[in-house]
Amino acid sequence: MSHVGVPRGTVRKRRSLALLTAGVLTIPALAGCSSDSEETSRAVPQDIAPAARDRVADGSTVNWAVDAMPTTLNAFQADADSATTKITGALLPTLFPMDAAGHPKLNPDYLESAKIIEREPKQVVLYKLNQQAVWSDGREIGAPDFVAQWRALSGKDSAFWTARNAGYERIEKIERGSDDLQVRVTFAKPYADWRSLFSPLYPKEITGSPDTFNDGARTALKNTAGPFQLKGVDKAKGTVTLVRSPRWWGEKAKLGSLVFRVVAPKDRTKALADGTVHVTDIDAATANRIALALRDGSNGQPLTHGPGADLTPAAALRSWALAHGSDEKQAEIAQAAREANRKAVIAYGAEQKALRGYAVRKSLEPAYTQLALNGESGPLADDRVRRAVARALDRQELAETVLKPLGLPAKPLGSHLALAGQPGYKDGSGALGDQNTKEAQALLADAGWTQGGAAEKPKDTKAGSEAEKKDAEKKEGEEGTEKAGTTEKSEKSEKSEKADKADKADADEKKTDKTEAEEKAEKKAEEKADKDTDADKDADKADRAATGSDESAASRAEGLYIVGQDDKPGAGPARSAATHVPAPSRDAAAQSVALLRQAGAVSGDSAAAKVTAQDKQPGGAAGAYAPVGTAAPAPASVKGPLGKDGKTLTLRFVLPSGPGSQSLRGVGDRIAAMLEKIGIGTEITKVPDESYFKDHIASGDYDLALYSWPATAYPATDGRPIYAKPEPATDGSLLVEQNYTRVGTDHIDQLFDQAVAELDEKASRELMKQADARIWAAAGSIPLFQRPQLVAVDKKLSNVGAFGFAAPRYQDIGFTDRQAAGSPADRKK
Repeated sequence: MSHVGVPRGTVRKRRSLALLTAGVLTIPALAGCSSDSEETSRAVPQDIAPAARDRVADGSTVNWAVDAMPTTLNAFQADADSATTKITGALLPTLFPMDAAGHPKLNPDYLESAKIIEREPKQVVLYKLNQQAVWSDGREIGAPDFVAQWRALSGKDSAFWTARNAGYERIEKIERGSDDLQVRVTFAKPYADWRSLFSPLYPKEITGSPDTFNDGARTALKNTAGPFQLKGVDKAKGTVTLVRSPRWWGEKAKLGSLVFRVVAPKDRTKALADGTVHVTDIDAATANRIALALRDGSNGQPLTHGPGADLTPAAALRSWALAHGSDEKQAEIAQAAREANRKAVIAYGAEQKALRGYAVRKSLEPAYTQLALNGESGPLADDRVRRAVARALDRQELAETVLKPLGLPAKPLGSHLALAGQPGYKDGSGALGDQNTKEAQALLADAGWTQGGAAEKPKDTKAGSEAEKKDAEKKEGEEGTEKAGTTEKSEKSEKSEKADKADKADADEKKTDKTEAEEKAEKKAEEKADKDTDADKDADKADRAATGSDESAASRAEGLYIVGQDDKPGAGPARSAATHVPAPSRDAAAQSVALLRQAGAVSGDSAAAKVTAQDKQPGGAAGAYAPVGTAAPAPASVKGPLGKDGKTLTLRFVLPSGPGSQSLRGVGDRIAAMLEKIGIGTEITKVPDESYFKDHIASGDYDLALYSWPATAYPATDGRPIYAKPEPATDGSLLVEQNYTRVGTDHIDQLFDQAVAELDEKASRELMKQADARIWAAAGSIPLFQRPQLVAVDKKLSNVGAFGFAAPRYQDIGFTDRQAAGSPADRKK
């Protein structure tokens, strides 16, 4: 299926990324969790129609659809994409591919063994290579290839255009071992994820110089070491053709050739029906077409779907009457429409018949969809507002929306750093808390967002640069008042006098501290008044909906829709380039302690309950729950967005608009409705798929967004840039790496640094669980569900389909009998 929102360079920035869209477990009780506990959940099995190699025919060609031609075949460059990953997987060595459980597994085609042989004084890893492993030119794979790749990716030579150097910068030296088949790698600093290195491994002819690295591997790979080798790249036809490698020493590839063919997601149903592809990712709509085709093929009944299927008998009779009536012009139009419909029905029927030759293989993709909350500025710079958003979400409902109709397990994901079934998976969402409308409303109230706040004049909160601007404006206003003298006073209307009284009340309030009893009494009075006026508000809302329909329609036509604020299209709060963090309330310290204790209970970190200096800072982690004793002034049923200092609480929700993103938009609509219930309005903006990531997510031009991250076997390495605390650049901007939410803490960074240097695998995983609990608590990224993986495959093909975590074994793919070879994709030329 189409993967919206993927930066092209993300493939190597986070290992094994072939996606990012627009794309799994019940939450346990917080009490009773321990650091030694680990979920026993199982990954959804892969669906690839497995068959023994002796049942798979030799020869034939398979056409595999990809979204676009790869711009480079160098997987370590910034513009590498999912096509790059697929192609290099069949051509180059991967030393530790992921297995079906999402764990790195030694590849015996290239390695006899690989292990840490020394830990002190420095870590040393010894690779023993398969003695048969050679490049396609006949040269042995050996230490010179490892050395060249290390030097190219170490980051020490800026002449190499590389997107990442994680792990390679920790290497001190690489040497030949006792013979040519041994490679000895010494690390300057311990590196837990050493198995992630040298995959894919390029020959020294590519990595040995900047010129060949930067340009030589973009469109050609002359020297390879996989079951296939590159035959040619045809940009005009949109194909990359691989053929069986005669130098391959492992089990011979069953296919004679493998063609990666560009087919746009919207054209894949037709491509399947025309027989131009055998294997392709599909969306739910195409999967449904195939399911209907298989059903209809077995019942022998006329089609009840497709063009004309919704035509009623009355409409059919009217159409016939118009086509045969006395009005020649109307008859001509009706006859043309009937002929077009007849042709469409015939074409649709032919497509459905052809689709019976395919099966839909499905699993869960090794990736998860998240709700991203941009914490750089605006309301979401306040962690209380972010946590309120998170606690308003019914993640179970969102998971069911996407996965249940497909017959896949519908459970919300409980970790940012592992998926269900992977080693080290543990549900850490208890650090934030379950869905709870009252707690969400209490958090918003504590952050100052109230029912009448949109009508209030700005108050002197003295919170960051925003308050300073307000102070300056207030000072200028006072000076203007003094100059105006009594003239201004005489010209005041009754409305202005009321505002003066309100200002005076505000000033008196600042002079006198209210007791808790007085505050509680006022809150109760406000709640009673709110209840008394609910009926009036309902009537007002209905009136606004009636009178504002034209305005709302216009905004929708422009791709803009404001949930909870139908009468004010485009009235969302203005964004600021600077980061504004509201000053903490008097209960901020209590919130901070609450969060640290929650995160500590989930992660098992005994030190988590201790309050450090950094946690007391305005940008530090704060409690997942409202402070003890904080009342929730928001009524049980909030009517319209809350407000503060004269501004409504409206968040800009950016979603992709392409045809392959319907499911994502459906999730976005449900999230908007959930937020409306707690008084948060959402301004939904739909943007083209091609600009969704670059122009909005990466640039920070959003408040809320949906996109996906892939699974990784190396969370300490691949997760750090995604959750690292942004650092200020010299020009005043933020260096965010891949942390597009702009939310992070020093403590999270420290846990990643400790985990990546911890050579004890179990201890490293425990550190990752602690990091995950704190990522949950920071509420910048809310995992929703693991993405569905739907693949249409020729029924006769085996060992290919929805692979789940596992990397494909390209040499095992093929047709299960000779008569099927080349069908159906070769039947139309």
